[in-house]
Amino acid sequence: MESKIREVFIDTNFFLIPFQFNVDIIEEFKRILPNYKLVTTDFVINELKGLKKNKKIKIRLAAGLGLKIAQSDEIEIRNIPLNDNESVDDALVRISDVLATNDGVLKNKAKNKGIALVYLRQKKYLAIDGYLI
Repeated sequence: MESKIREVFIDTNFFLIPFQFNVDIIEEFKRILPNYKLVTTDFVINELKGLKKNKKIKIRLAAGLGLKIAQSDEIEIRNIPLNDNESVDDALVRISDVLATNDGVLKNKAKNKGIALVYLRQKKYLAIDGYLI
Protein backbone atom coordinates (compact mmCIF):
# COMPACT_ATOMS: atom_id res chain seq x y z
CA MET A 1 0.00 0.00 0.00
CA GLU A 2 1.43 3.35 -1.10
CA SER A 3 1.44 6.07 1.52
CA LYS A 4 0.54 9.57 0.38
CA ILE A 5 3.09 12.26 1.16
CA ARG A 6 1.48 14.58 3.65
CA GLU A 7 1.72 18.25 2.75
CA VAL A 8 0.76 21.58 4.20
CA PHE A 9 0.20 24.41 1.71
CA ILE A 10 1.25 27.84 2.94
CA ASP A 11 -0.72 30.99 2.08
CA THR A 12 0.84 34.39 1.36
CA ASN A 13 -0.03 36.00 4.68
CA PHE A 14 1.61 33.15 6.59
CA PHE A 15 4.99 34.16 5.22
CA LEU A 16 4.53 37.61 6.82
CA ILE A 17 4.34 36.15 10.36
CA PRO A 18 8.11 36.06 11.01
CA PHE A 19 8.43 39.81 10.47
CA GLN A 20 5.12 40.79 12.10
CA PHE A 21 5.29 38.58 15.20
CA ASN A 22 8.89 37.35 15.38
CA VAL A 23 7.80 33.70 15.15
CA ASP A 24 10.00 31.18 13.34
CA ILE A 25 7.35 29.45 11.25
CA ILE A 26 9.75 26.78 9.94
CA GLU A 27 10.65 25.64 13.47
CA GLU A 28 7.00 25.80 14.48
CA PHE A 29 5.99 23.63 11.51
CA LYS A 30 8.67 21.11 12.51
CA ARG A 31 7.26 21.12 16.05
CA ILE A 32 3.59 20.57 15.19
CA LEU A 33 3.81 18.75 11.82
CA PRO A 34 7.18 17.00 11.83
CA ASN A 35 6.30 14.54 9.06
CA TYR A 36 4.71 17.03 6.67
CA LYS A 37 6.27 18.54 3.57
CA LEU A 38 6.00 22.35 3.46
CA VAL A 39 4.67 23.53 0.11
CA THR A 40 3.67 26.81 -1.48
CA THR A 41 2.74 27.78 -5.00
CA ASP A 42 4.17 30.04 -7.65
CA PHE A 43 1.07 32.25 -7.38
CA VAL A 44 1.79 32.78 -3.67
CA ILE A 45 5.38 33.69 -4.58
CA ASN A 46 4.02 36.20 -7.09
CA GLU A 47 1.80 37.77 -4.42
CA LEU A 48 4.82 38.15 -2.12
CA LYS A 49 6.77 39.78 -4.96
CA GLY A 50 3.87 42.19 -5.47
CA LEU A 51 3.81 43.05 -1.76
CA LYS A 52 7.51 43.91 -1.95
CA LYS A 53 6.42 46.88 -4.11
CA ASN A 54 3.86 48.15 -1.56
CA LYS A 55 4.00 51.79 -0.48
CA LYS A 56 4.22 50.86 3.20
CA ILE A 57 7.74 49.99 4.29
CA LYS A 58 6.58 47.47 6.93
CA ILE A 59 4.71 45.49 4.28
CA ARG A 60 7.70 45.64 1.92
CA LEU A 61 10.04 44.40 4.66
CA ALA A 62 7.64 41.64 5.77
CA ALA A 63 7.20 40.50 2.16
CA GLY A 64 10.96 40.52 1.57
CA LEU A 65 11.59 38.30 4.58
CA GLY A 66 8.60 36.12 3.65
CA LEU A 67 9.92 35.68 0.13
CA LYS A 68 13.32 34.67 1.48
CA ILE A 69 11.68 32.01 3.68
CA ALA A 70 9.37 30.82 0.87
CA GLN A 71 12.34 30.36 -1.44
CA SER A 72 14.43 28.52 1.16
CA ASP A 73 15.33 24.84 0.91
CA GLU A 74 12.71 24.05 3.58
CA ILE A 75 9.78 24.83 1.28
CA GLU A 76 8.86 23.34 -2.09
CA ILE A 77 7.46 25.80 -4.61
CA ARG A 78 4.96 24.12 -6.87
CA ASN A 79 3.83 25.38 -10.26
CA ILE A 80 0.05 25.05 -10.05
CA PRO A 81 -2.03 26.96 -12.59
CA LEU A 82 -5.03 29.01 -11.56
CA ASN A 83 -8.25 27.96 -13.29
CA ASP A 84 -10.16 30.55 -15.34
CA ASN A 85 -11.36 33.38 -13.05
CA GLU A 86 -10.07 31.48 -9.99
CA SER A 87 -8.74 33.51 -7.08
CA VAL A 88 -5.59 32.56 -5.17
CA ASP A 89 -7.76 31.70 -2.14
CA ASP A 90 -10.04 29.43 -4.18
CA ALA A 91 -7.03 27.68 -5.73
CA LEU A 92 -5.52 27.04 -2.29
CA VAL A 93 -8.83 25.54 -1.13
CA ARG A 94 -8.93 23.38 -4.27
CA ILE A 95 -5.44 21.91 -3.79
CA SER A 96 -5.03 21.68 0.00
CA ASP A 97 -5.75 18.98 2.56
CA VAL A 98 -3.92 21.05 5.19
CA LEU A 99 -3.65 24.82 4.77
CA ALA A 100 -1.56 27.33 6.73
CA THR A 101 -3.26 30.75 6.78
CA ASN A 102 -4.31 33.58 9.07
CA ASP A 103 -6.75 35.04 6.54
CA GLY A 104 -10.21 34.94 8.14
CA VAL A 105 -12.16 34.60 4.89
CA LEU A 106 -9.85 31.87 3.60
CA LYS A 107 -10.02 30.03 6.94
CA ASN A 108 -13.83 29.93 6.68
CA LYS A 109 -13.76 28.69 3.08
CA ALA A 110 -11.27 25.97 4.02
CA LYS A 111 -13.22 24.92 7.12
CA ASN A 112 -16.40 24.60 5.06
CA LYS A 113 -14.54 22.22 2.72
CA GLY A 114 -13.20 20.12 5.62
CA ILE A 115 -9.60 21.29 5.19
CA ALA A 116 -7.42 21.20 8.31
CA LEU A 117 -5.94 24.58 9.22
CA VAL A 118 -2.64 25.72 10.67
CA TYR A 119 -2.78 29.23 12.11
CA LEU A 120 -0.94 31.57 14.46
CA ARG A 121 -2.31 31.44 17.99
CA GLN A 122 -1.80 34.16 20.61
CA LYS A 123 0.79 35.76 18.30
CA LYS A 124 3.31 33.20 19.63
CA TYR A 125 2.94 29.72 18.17
CA LEU A 126 1.25 27.68 15.47
CA ALA A 127 -1.86 25.64 16.19
CA ILE A 128 -3.97 23.18 14.21
CA ASP A 129 -7.74 23.21 13.71
CA GLY A 130 -9.32 20.16 12.08
CA TYR A 131 -8.43 16.56 11.44
CA LEU A 132 -5.11 15.58 9.93
CA ILE A 133 -5.02 12.73 7.46
